Amino acid sequence: MRRFGLAPIALLIILFASLFAFGQDQSAPPASGNLPGDASLLDLKTDASGKLSQEQMQQLLRIVADKDLENDKRLRDYTYIERDQEHKLDGKGQVKSTEVKTYEVMELYGEQVQRLIEKDDKKLDKKDAAKEEEKIQKIIDKRKNESESDRKKREQREEKDREEGRKFVREVADAYNFTLVGTETLSGREAWVIEGEPRPGFVPRLKESKYLSKFRGRVWIDKNDLQLAKMDMECLDTVTWGLFLARFHKGSRFMLEQTRVNDEVWLPLHVTAKIDVRLALLKNFDVDLEQTYRDYKKFRATAKIVSVGAVQEK
Repeated sequence: MRRFGLAPIALLIILFASLFAFGQDQSAPPASGNLPGDASLLDLKTDASGKLSQEQMQQLLRIVADKDLENDKRLRDYTYIERDQEHKLDGKGQVKSTEVKTYEVMELYGEQVQRLIEKDDKKLDKKDAAKEEEKIQKIIDKRKNESESDRKKREQREEKDREEGRKFVREVADAYNFTLVGTETLSGREAWVIEGEPRPGFVPRLKESKYLSKFRGRVWIDKNDLQLAKMDMECLDTVTWGLFLARFHKGSRFMLEQTRVNDEVWLPLHVTAKIDVRLALLKNFDVDLEQTYRDYKKFRATAKIVSVGAVQEK
């Protein structure tokens, strides 16, 4: 799944990026030619009460996971602008400080990287801009000078990570009871609305899956493309992880909206999170986070990556 920029929601992103796949309920199957694998064999007709069985949802989950992998590959062909806004709140829920950072996000030798271009909606000064260019140049140099054996090892690690992600997504289907709420129109496109509640008695097989019972949510799935259009998740209980005992508390929320670009790929449009976090022995802090994405541009497959200096010389 794709990268999101703000560290405090990294864990939530990992969870939610997989959770979205849990709910693609539908009243009639889409054209078989639009689905991967043996999706055309799926029976996605609802019963007399307008519901899908858990078995249907589990089958559909595998299709959705495959489609998201395909979508993720197409995402890598795009550069875009990401604007991150963080509001730190006081005990009364009032904003006490705000930080805004804007990045250019691009793919360099298979690695998605971000270059800071603005702070508080103002362009960087020359010193900070030079630091960002130096960071990008180091990545370019590292990849240009990478040996064939190192490249293969890196790709193997990445494939291992993707496979672990696929296993996690498949386990989501066992962790929740799903309900088809109805349909809604988002940006002129019809979407199914599905709710997921933790399933009592769920026994996780993967270490990461133990967190699933701590969340519930609702997803909006585009009927035509079987892609995530919107997701709204809520933390039901304290989630603790890591050596520094970071904790997300009950009531923390996360919402993601995506949009269809160039009739070929679904890309993030808007992310919001309201988080109550405690880090190690530090006091709790409340944060409102908002990320917006714009200016998607397809990176030409024939484009040549050159050094920062070469670009400046031109």
